[in-house]
Amino acid sequence: MSKNIVAVLLAGGKGRRLQPFTTTIPKPLFPIGEKPILQIIIEQLKEFNINEFIISLGYLGGLIEAYFGDGRLFNCNIRYIRESEPLGTAGPISILPEMTDDFIFMNGDVFTTINIEDAIQHHTRNNAIMTVCTYNKSVISSLGIIKSDANLNILDYIEKPEINYTVSSGIYILSKEIKQYTNYNERIDLPELVMKLVNKNLKVISFPIVGEWFDIGTHEDLNKAIDFYLKIK
Repeated sequence: MSKNIVAVLLAGGKGRRLQPFTTTIPKPLFPIGEKPILQIIIEQLKEFNINEFIISLGYLGGLIEAYFGDGRLFNCNIRYIRESEPLGTAGPISILPEMTDDFIFMNGDVFTTINIEDAIQHHTRNNAIMTVCTYNKSVISSLGIIKSDANLNILDYIEKPEINYTVSSGIYILSKEIKQYTNYNERIDLPELVMKLVNKNLKVISFPIVGEWFDIGTHEDLNKAIDFYLKIK
């Protein structure tokens, strides 16, 4: 990759869905195999010659900084920004240093086989202010789904159907100009920022992930990610 791309990794969340484990361990330090998920993310990005990282810290951030330090042990450069109060999933953009180029902005708790270089090229080629990397996820409903007409006549009864969604992967490619659309140190989440950009007629596009993606926000997905990692390892 020719550009000196910076990856901003969000590691400030409290991981409430994984309590009680996250009362003492921040979610980005949860092990997938023998390594914390955040270390795996950094190592995966380094395979694409990305060596500059900014980690956004919040809850139990001192443990994360103690583990990664300045990045020398991982043959990269790591800097930190700190949320004095939770800023949501997009708020940390407002406290970033000025970026000289487009950059990666992603959750520090996702495990994926995304080709990030393809995503960056897609973003650049389309001259977008934001690219949302997406994943097609199938969810099997635990309930029977009833379809009725206006007169409440049952037309169909589908037992525990599989429903397909296109979901945000928590991985974004952002234009260096995006900071101007946030207010300094103000809480804002990604869906709100996306719609703010769309309503301003700015170009926000998607990039479908080809491969695997796991959000380790739940015990079930954490176990799936561990099983997959051990399999490919």
